[in-house]
Amino acid sequence: MPGTRKLGRPTAHRNSMLRGLVTYLIENGSIETTLTRAKEVRCIAEKMVTLGKKNTLASRRAALAYITKEDAVAKLFNVIAPKYAEISGGYTRIYKLGPRRGDGAEMALIQFVEPEAPKAEEEAK
Repeated sequence: MPGTRKLGRPTAHRNSMLRGLVTYLIENGSIETTLTRAKEVRCIAEKMVTLGKKNTLASRRAALAYITKEDAVAKLFNVIAPKYAEISGGYTRIYKLGPRRGDGAEMALIQFVEPEAPKAEEEAK
């Protein structure tokens, strides 16, 4: 269930951190963070892509209420969401990278999945 991890931070700090991570993920396509943060970011980022697929004024305003930069929202609605028009979920991927050197925290890379092109065999049918 999304939003149940406390991540060792007060509520306002946690929400601000997650908003920043989701914005950064949309801007750059991938981010390197701890595994637990990546799992929380995945839930929220996939909800944002679903909002982008609806492409209504209400969904754009809902995305703007969460994402901190207007340019990121424009990229979400114009570039990212149209790529996943035929896919219903599973827009992000998490790779485990191993422990961080300083404190041993499990690190992960979260990125958007590139949707597969339709195969030539299916197009022939």
